[in-house]
Amino acid sequence: MNGPKIYFEIPIFGGIPITQTAVSSFVVMLLLCIAGYFLGKNLKKRPGRMQVMTEKMVSMLYNMVEETMGKHNSRWTPYIGALFLSSFCGSLIGMTGFLRSSTADLSTTVTWALMTSFLVWGCSIKANGVGGWLKGFAEPVAVMLPMNIISEIAQPISMAFRHFGNIAGGGVLTSLIYSALATASTMLIGLIRSNSWTVALCLLAVGVALLVYGIGKKKLVWKILGAVCAALAAASLLESFGILAGLPVLQVGVPAVLSLYFDIFSGGVQALVFSLLTMVYVGNACPPPEAKAAEA
Repeated sequence: MNGPKIYFEIPIFGGIPITQTAVSSFVVMLLLCIAGYFLGKNLKKRPGRMQVMTEKMVSMLYNMVEETMGKHNSRWTPYIGALFLSSFCGSLIGMTGFLRSSTADLSTTVTWALMTSFLVWGCSIKANGVGGWLKGFAEPVAVMLPMNIISEIAQPISMAFRHFGNIAGGGVLTSLIYSALATASTMLIGLIRSNSWTVALCLLAVGVALLVYGIGKKKLVWKILGAVCAALAAASLLESFGILAGLPVLQVGVPAVLSLYFDIFSGGVQALVFSLLTMVYVGNACPPPEAKAAEA
């Protein structure tokens, strides 16, 4: 698995490369803007199903932010929502097959993590002043200064690598499984073709019988086994007649199941974790007014 390809360069400032990641990020941003426009226009007092669903999701987002960061930090809800949707959709866009997941590029997650750190530092400076912010690095005792500085540096690094590692690792694993399935498919079809048509026809009959048995008994294992046997036999027969030669039969269906985990489930979990960490860090830097008054 290679890094993002460079499509072209903008001939300014020595050349600005436009990579797959940049294109995917702009496509996600454009789709989210379009969705926000259509979901937010023509709001009615008697809402339809789509409006009710949208209002429910927005209410859930505000509740989650207020429960995590406090009601006084509800102003951060649009940012947290945009961060979550950009992360989740950035992972899903890799399922298109021609666009790369933007979260599979370290530059994307590092940018988001640095934004979180800058927000935390900015909120701390706003609440305590520059002197109070710098003084916080030496708390609770002065000897903790180096450890606190390292902790501040490690925070965005850990956030970025956690998100990037899970998405990129899933992509690498899926690619390896694709290659293994293609090799296995070629070997099995070649083995079947090396024998007479009788073997292929018998395997096809066995596959159909197992498939029918699995459907009748509602057994998923027999359904899968029957479908694989029938597909391999049919592919070998088609290749014998010069039709669909080199078709990787075993790649059909199996990678789709993996995508349900690596692209949808894992992408959603990583987007939620990244958003929750952002809420925790920014919320700690923005304490409620009564807490600041008590400290004063």
